[in-house]
Amino acid sequence: MNVLETLRFAAFGLTANKMRSALTTLGITIGVGAVILLVAVGNGASASVAQSIQGLGTNVLSISQSRGGAMGSVQQTLTKQDAEALVDPVGAPDVEASSPVANTSATATYERTTYSVTVEGTNPEYFTTMNYELAQGSLFTDSDNTASRKVVVLGSSAAEGIFGNANTAVGKQVLLGGIEYTVVGVLKTQGSSGSSDNDDIAIAPLSSVQASLTGFGSISRIVVRASSVDLAQSEIYAILDARHRITDTSNRDYQIQNPTQLIEASSETASTFTVLLAAVAAISLLVGGIGVTNIMLVTVTERIREIGIRKALGAPRWAILGQFLAEATMLSLLGGILGVVVGVVGSRFTIVGITPVLVPSSIVLAFAVSVLIGLFFGSYPANRAASLRPIDALRHE
Repeated sequence: MNVLETLRFAAFGLTANKMRSALTTLGITIGVGAVILLVAVGNGASASVAQSIQGLGTNVLSISQSRGGAMGSVQQTLTKQDAEALVDPVGAPDVEASSPVANTSATATYERTTYSVTVEGTNPEYFTTMNYELAQGSLFTDSDNTASRKVVVLGSSAAEGIFGNANTAVGKQVLLGGIEYTVVGVLKTQGSSGSSDNDDIAIAPLSSVQASLTGFGSISRIVVRASSVDLAQSEIYAILDARHRITDTSNRDYQIQNPTQLIEASSETASTFTVLLAAVAAISLLVGGIGVTNIMLVTVTERIREIGIRKALGAPRWAILGQFLAEATMLSLLGGILGVVVGVVGSRFTIVGITPVLVPSSIVLAFAVSVLIGLFFGSYPANRAASLRPIDALRHE
């Protein structure tokens, strides 16, 4: 019996019970497809986070308030003066611009429409630092900030939510927290990062926001544009430690977010997440392999008399072994091919807000494992069939 005859007998054995073969193949298909798709989702999540951070600028440092002290109380708040002190050619030559930001939530009202929006009070340098681009209208200026003019620049989502059409927003008056502001510009779409919509914002001069919405005093954060983030971070620490009288550097009342550190941390987290997803998917592939063993054992039991007749007619041990091993491998091979198709097609769709990114190595690995599963899990039933004595097999009822 040659290889072609062995494969022909194997194919005949599989088609003899189509439903059982199909269900066994389905188990491998689900396992392979799950591995490819979940690895793609994990990789897509990692790429999405990295893109969101890089979209904010890899040369941007964000300084926010942290809690310190034995009881977790706030020692000192960030102020506008802190932000101004960072623009120091001598003490901080690597700081290009510093923007104090006061955040608050407000209800925007236009005619009969109400819309909840995040209001950010800041200076004009903030737009350049955060890579905001203007879609229409204009940005507010330093003179607007100095005069506390009630002007606002809207994100695209906020403009559409308030006016219904972002293209008609410029020049109209909108109430923010009951205070009338004039829309002078609308920003280009930035997109979302996770569950946060970066376009659902209203940006106004810091002085007018503090005067009408947040009150003067502390600010939410300071955004710094730097020529070198690492050098600028050291310079910022030196200036703010002196201003806040920090003696214990391990217990500062503020914290600095470095984009490089954020990207590294997010990459590590996403890698761990991807490994966990792949492990879960691999378990389903293992279960599919166990299903192959189970079905092949049933097949061997049902065909004991056939095996006995073939052995009595002179069929060698390797022919019986090869036939059942070929059947198991063909099941896994078919399941692997279908699993690859399912995984590739599934990765074309957005899943829970994440666009999967295919990893070619995961396709090759998952397919190779599916074939090996057929060889490994099919070896025991095949060996059992090949080891049967002809006389015992012929006596089997």
